[in-house]
Amino acid sequence: MEKENLPNHIAIIMDGNRRWAKAKGLPVGLGHKEGAKTLEKIVRYANKIGIKHITVYAFSTENWKRAEDEVSTLMNLMQSYLDDYSKRADSENIKVKILGNRQGLSEKMKKQIDKCMERTKNNTGITFNIALNYGGRAELIQAVKNIVNEVNQNNISIEDITEQTISDNLYTKGQPDPDLLIRTSGELRLSGFLPWQSVYTELLFIDKNWPDFNEEDLDKAIEEYQKRNRKFGAK
Repeated sequence: MEKENLPNHIAIIMDGNRRWAKAKGLPVGLGHKEGAKTLEKIVRYANKIGIKHITVYAFSTENWKRAEDEVSTLMNLMQSYLDDYSKRADSENIKVKILGNRQGLSEKMKKQIDKCMERTKNNTGITFNIALNYGGRAELIQAVKNIVNEVNQNNISIEDITEQTISDNLYTKGQPDPDLLIRTSGELRLSGFLPWQSVYTELLFIDKNWPDFNEEDLDKAIEEYQKRNRKFGAK
């Protein structure tokens, strides 16, 4: 792995928690708990090796369609995770940001989000983005609404709208687009994750369930990224 050619921003679709649990004859909720442990381990390692941004797909707007008990388990896990993790993240100089629509989240969850982000906002290590109740199309729709509102208030003209205007109205405002996107479990799709931000992102699909993903796997993913010739549309 070339330390001088690390991806600045890594995005991860943490897929396979349920499959991991079912393959072992365990409750689905335990798969999500193991996935949370893996996440903390990977973020800590990414921070250690010098990655500046990491964005993970924790809960999509479509995940509400899952069984009620699983959704409840996921929400409770995320709530306790934020409460507990913000303390460790702060001590490890990790900045936590939550990306997504807060509508539909409980008031307690919203308070935990604010508390976690406030506690870690001045940290200067890796920026750890958690996409919670996130949908890529919903993000773009909200960005369009924000821009239309600015036009209606005569703050900008239609001619002023550029790619940067749209980027500045996304949840990832002020952050670079992902250089590398990893999806575990062997599925070969993005499932609405960061559609605008990932247009020139290098994609890597790994046939391993998320709870089994480890630091060596991240190293291998980065090594694969470093082999690729990124042209950004140029010949």
